[in-house]
Amino acid sequence: MKVAIFGATGAIGKTILWELMDRGHEVTAVVRDPSKVEMVHERLRVEQGDLLNPDQVADFAAGQEVVVSAYGPKFGGEEEMLEVTRSLIEGVRRAKAGRLVVVGGAGSLLTDSGDMLMDTPGFPEEVKPLAKAHAEAYDLIEASGIHWTYMSPAATITTGRRTGQFRVGMNRVITDDIGESSISVGDFAAALVDELDDPQFIQARFTVGY
Repeated sequence: MKVAIFGATGAIGKTILWELMDRGHEVTAVVRDPSKVEMVHERLRVEQGDLLNPDQVADFAAGQEVVVSAYGPKFGGEEEMLEVTRSLIEGVRRAKAGRLVVVGGAGSLLTDSGDMLMDTPGFPEEVKPLAKAHAEAYDLIEASGIHWTYMSPAATITTGRRTGQFRVGMNRVITDDIGESSISVGDFAAALVDELDDPQFIQARFTVGY
């Protein structure tokens, strides 16, 4: 499969890139600083690009079966997330790429009480602006009219290894027997590429957890 990935130098994006390469996909990694891409492979093309530029997004998305966005803003960069989301949607639409798959946030997942995770007691106040921006970005994607999939992590994403053992859900936070919600970055990447290889959530959101 031909896949373009934006944000391939962050912790999540880098792990997704490794997973894509391990499974034999032909990948174009679009990053702000190509020197930060540590991998060299005959099936990997590294390009410098700006997610805030829909013309560049369209250029790199053209001819791709899937466009993956692993972009994540820094704290305080919530407004950029919405600009990036609009640019992604516009670029993918112009390029007529097969599908947009977005790594999103967990804050708007529902808990057993029916409340969104970000509205529950104990959710870190300093993270709420970012969680709200993720939720607004999800709304933009849902209303975009393109072929999309939005992937939310568990409440906590860790640096743990890839086990291949996890549960998949849709709009509710996945918790374990003691009420904890977590996923390793390796298993998160595995679940995302599983969805690329065998699509189950077209025009839908899904999440993973232990």
